[in-house]
Amino acid sequence: MKVMRTLYKEATCELHISKSRFIAYAKPVETESEATAYIEHLKKKHWDAAHHVPVYVLGEQFSIQRYSDDGEPSGTAGVPILELMKKEGLTQLVCVVVRYFGGVKLGTGGLVRAYTQSAKQAIEAACIVERKPFMQIKCTYDYALHGKIQNVLTAYEGVIIKESEFLERVCTSVYVAPDRIEDFCNALIEVTSAQVDLQNGDEVYLTIHDGMVMKGEF
Repeated sequence: MKVMRTLYKEATCELHISKSRFIAYAKPVETESEATAYIEHLKKKHWDAAHHVPVYVLGEQFSIQRYSDDGEPSGTAGVPILELMKKEGLTQLVCVVVRYFGGVKLGTGGLVRAYTQSAKQAIEAACIVERKPFMQIKCTYDYALHGKIQNVLTAYEGVIIKESEFLERVCTSVYVAPDRIEDFCNALIEVTSAQVDLQNGDEVYLTIHDGMVMKGEF
């Protein structure tokens, strides 16, 4: 698992350029079928538009890249949007730019700028975030060690506290960045003289924006 840059939510924007309307949609997606279904939905919604330019990228290694110029001159619509996504290092997203032709031809350069600008505004409105991998670790220990454990939890960068349960013993679940797991576990063992039980859970992606976990992630 590696860090992925993607979108947080669906967004749209509209530009008017030389009498043509460019309506751009951007949305995070998990699968190719989800991307294609969204594209078909927008084609039906804007059935009377001149062009529907779809682009999507999927996979940690950007292994799936699809685009179409949908009747615009080759390389003036889908390609610049795809290049924008690749330049930003974005994946797991779909973008569709719908054009209502206004009767004025924009030329090759004008089309590239119009489609790129439209997609860029929609992508920015959808909020670019990072999906970072974490390992869930459950720490179980006696109440007398709670203060020492909390000191370690707050001191380590790349550790996010999920929740604590105060039962017969304290059970604190945390998310730890992969490159911090060994040092973090060793620190807990050392500070408690090995009186803490550590149990590894699932690997998960958390959504990070400006260094903070997005609300509602866990």
